[in-house]
Amino acid sequence: MAEIIVDTCVWIDASQGILDLDEIYSLAGSERVHVSAISLGELEFGTHIPNDASERAARMALLRAVERMSVLAVTRETARSFGLLATMMRVAGRTPRPRSNDLWIAAQAHEHRLPLLTSNPEDFRALDAIEIIEAPRAAQ
Repeated sequence: MAEIIVDTCVWIDASQGILDLDEIYSLAGSERVHVSAISLGELEFGTHIPNDASERAARMALLRAVERMSVLAVTRETARSFGLLATMMRVAGRTPRPRSNDLWIAAQAHEHRLPLLTSNPEDFRALDAIEIIEAPRAAQ
């Protein structure tokens, strides 16, 4: 497999034990795993939500771990890809607004020609311009 970009939902689900981290590492292999600056913003926001100090600390630890990865910035080319993907969603009869952050991350996948690893593949079903990989669920 080539390098991949990982959607925010994967980081959150992995931290909650919903996803199988060993399978994710197996998918990525020795390839570079990228994180979007958009994901960092979403995770940063998430650290401020809980009233419980231990939950805030756990979320901050997750954010700090993710921040150590290769971070992809939003660029002019990302904006072009976003416009294309938003149009594709609209043509498919879906509205791009509810998941606009996810669409920005998908735009980065498109811009860099990277597969997108996500827990929510249905959110991207209208986007045949990018490769979508569903993150493996943990055994129940």
